[in-house]
Amino acid sequence: MLRKTPFALALVVAWGLGPTRTLAQSSTPTDAIAATPLPAVTNTATRTDRRVDEVPATVTVVPAADIEAAGARDIKDLFRNQVDLTVRHAPGRFGLAGASTGRAGNEGINIRGLEGNQVLMLVDGIRVPGSFSFGAFATGRADYLALEATQAAEVLRGPASTSFGSDGLAGALSLRTLDPDDVLKRGQTLGGFVRLAGTQVDDSVALTAAAAVRQGSWQALLLLSQRQGHETRSQGTHEALNSSRTAPNPLDYRQQVLLGKVFFSPVPAHRFGATVEAMQRRAETDVFSARALPPAPPAVLPATAVIDLDASDRVHRARVSAEHRYDDLNGLWFQKAESRAYVQDADTRQFAMEDRNTAADRTRTSRYREKVVGLSTQFETSLSGTLPQRLSYGIDASRTRITSVRDGTPNPSAPPPFGETFPAKPFPDTDYTLAGAYLQSEIELGGLAGLPGRLTLIPGLRYDRFMLDPSAEGYGGGAIVSLSDSAVTPRLGAVWRLADAFAPYAQWSRGFRAPTPGQVNNGFTNVASGYRSVGNPNLQPETAQSLEVGLRGKAGGWHWQVAAYDNRYRDFISQEAVSGAGTPADPTLFQFINLAQARIRGVELRGEWRLSPAWSLNAATALTRGTSTRNGVAEPLDSVEPARTALGLRYRAGAWDLRADVLHAQAKTRDRIRAATPAAFAPVGYTVLDFSARWQASPRWTLIANLNNVTDATYWRWSDVRGVPDTSTVKDAFTAPGRHLQLTLRHDF
Repeated sequence: MLRKTPFALALVVAWGLGPTRTLAQSSTPTDAIAATPLPAVTNTATRTDRRVDEVPATVTVVPAADIEAAGARDIKDLFRNQVDLTVRHAPGRFGLAGASTGRAGNEGINIRGLEGNQVLMLVDGIRVPGSFSFGAFATGRADYLALEATQAAEVLRGPASTSFGSDGLAGALSLRTLDPDDVLKRGQTLGGFVRLAGTQVDDSVALTAAAAVRQGSWQALLLLSQRQGHETRSQGTHEALNSSRTAPNPLDYRQQVLLGKVFFSPVPAHRFGATVEAMQRRAETDVFSARALPPAPPAVLPATAVIDLDASDRVHRARVSAEHRYDDLNGLWFQKAESRAYVQDADTRQFAMEDRNTAADRTRTSRYREKVVGLSTQFETSLSGTLPQRLSYGIDASRTRITSVRDGTPNPSAPPPFGETFPAKPFPDTDYTLAGAYLQSEIELGGLAGLPGRLTLIPGLRYDRFMLDPSAEGYGGGAIVSLSDSAVTPRLGAVWRLADAFAPYAQWSRGFRAPTPGQVNNGFTNVASGYRSVGNPNLQPETAQSLEVGLRGKAGGWHWQVAAYDNRYRDFISQEAVSGAGTPADPTLFQFINLAQARIRGVELRGEWRLSPAWSLNAATALTRGTSTRNGVAEPLDSVEPARTALGLRYRAGAWDLRADVLHAQAKTRDRIRAATPAAFAPVGYTVLDFSARWQASPRWTLIANLNNVTDATYWRWSDVRGVPDTSTVKDAFTAPGRHLQLTLRHDF
């Protein structure tokens, strides 16, 4: 294990070496008034640039400056004070062949009650690989993301299939990486920054450096980043070296990020570009919690008792893309166009070595990989005349090779589980092809037909075709099946700006998610143990139908939004026992089938009050209710969060930006948890207070400090503790971090 280094040491050294006299002489005057922020612009809601208050949906846009100010290591940090977004990350308490608790890391984002592969995740318009689990192997999605290279993060609530195709039943998370223009200041031909950050929550240090150059028609950017740290702290304090442990298991990780971009503009209307992006994360864990609890004498440990477990995990994603952008307001047939071709290779490898008491030791190696080749194009055409509108249309096509394999110790004294042979594939290697075409119109009806105010209608329609083509090579799980189908996803939205203080909006949309290879062909046979699984060529896509209505307004220093939504989901895919008695003669047959339906409804309120040019107060609250129906029986949907409320007080003037944030979450009551045996743990409500301060010490130097969980409260997030039984004696292992400090020092040149 790596030796821990206090994270603040590097920051103190860097600050001490900084040009302090220059800082004092060139500090921004503290009596200057902060500039009024411009309305955020989203591209995810409609795939065209629109202000967030002019789209018929709820969208959050977090620019790079706010990501940096939050001291966010990942999206869990970034969205910690959002009332309708969560990121599940359980503590690492997994085993070699049994539990997978926490091994997936940051599993993905939950939007209004749905998560995992039911949320679309994009980086520069390219899909992030899906999550997958099989036994003790589990890979999430959020650890493929790198905020260090992010220019903005957008979250869209509601189905995103009309714009992007499959996935996105609940919404979409879209990250845009930095361009040279985001780094270069006005008039610069060479510029960049160096950022040093550290946090007590995992005793990590991160160093990021970026440089950009502009020379004639050329622009280029290079960014490099490395973060290294340890296990994330919790409020668990019992440090026993066995399963009774509640303190986090020791962990060391390293993460490297590379981003390179080159752009060439031979004429103002055309820009050609190429991007190389890569990120890699390695983690080494001593899983003390997997060790057997010593029995009371005179009893002794059984032969197969685990006395040590070490794990080594690697997450890697790399992509190369080429693009062309056209932008000419005087274009004859279209005024904007964008095309992108890309190749992306991403994989997760997990290795575990288990030392057993006197029985043979064991190892397990698992891998999940997605390699995709894709192309997307989009055009925008503005039409004037009686019905002014902007048309956007295009095609998307991709082909993904999805593979997974499990292996173990090639030793007769340490064989695979009974009835298995290694290496084994949980599903056959599969080519997943997705192709779609879409058309959208943004129709401006303001002043027409005697309508007051301005009415914008945004209808859209998309057709997708998907196909899963498996290969039998190296697969021993039984017969395989292919699957192909299509989906049509319409959307209709309207924004009516009657007045600044009264602007209602509404949107109806449909979404779909195609089955995955692991669901279509989950072939596994262990007749000796009395069970097997088979593929299902009749799986239907999961579908969504969503209605959101809302009201926005502003008056004086007030801005507000009220939204109500009703999302209905059909044909959720679930693995079920469909026949058999569980004996070698009549094994239980498992199969993925379309079974469950769900309905999620909720109300959200957001507002901001500018008390003065320097002071502002914002508030948000979300109340969500969800149920799933299986075999005609309705039960609470466990992925739905309890009601939450957030308050934020902010002061911005001159060189200072100060903020206090309070998040209150209600208790998760038992009547909102699906019945289980034993009963699930229902965490109590909690309130967390965070402070942050940003000091622009000079035009080139910035210092940011975040003190999170100021009161050192002990609490459990429902997203992280979900599934823990109420009888558990290690609940403290699942607590959120206590009080911790984050520091960031940035130098621009």
